[in-house]
Amino acid sequence: MNPQRIAHTALYLAIALVLPIGFHQFGIAGRIFLPMHIPVLVCGLVLGPFPAVLVGLMAPLLSHLMTSMPPGYAVPLMTLELALYGLIAGLTYTKMKMNIYVSLIIAMIAGRLMFALGLVILGLFMALPYGPLQFFAAGGAVLTGLPGIAIQLILIPPVVVAIKRTMRPLQ
Repeated sequence: MNPQRIAHTALYLAIALVLPIGFHQFGIAGRIFLPMHIPVLVCGLVLGPFPAVLVGLMAPLLSHLMTSMPPGYAVPLMTLELALYGLIAGLTYTKMKMNIYVSLIIAMIAGRLMFALGLVILGLFMALPYGPLQFFAAGGAVLTGLPGIAIQLILIPPVVVAIKRTMRPLQ
């Protein structure tokens, strides 16, 4: 990673930390709109898998340490989910040259499945507020996050196109 890629990665990490704070300041629930997911997905689509995995791995823990959001039990779950988001979005779009919408949908499905798998594993060791069945059930986290998923599918593609149009090629 050269200095330009490091700076871009740091920018996406900063956005992943600040965006949820903005949502919470205005009383907009993060579990509904998924603001931390947006910069990780954009990073994967613009910079590729490695920088996006870094952002996905670091954002939940740093956010928790700075703001207590997400809650402690969710940090490892979101870390797995967001890292996989970045990896899949980066691999499918930048390396495999898939359609941006297909890349986003595959990344979102894989990330949600990873979150559920994390619930199963973490649930073996500690009490959690919900399990994988409630996560996918009516009224669960997947349905709760549908507005955020819709925002991601509407907002991210034009943002990525605009960034790629104005950005100098990275080394």
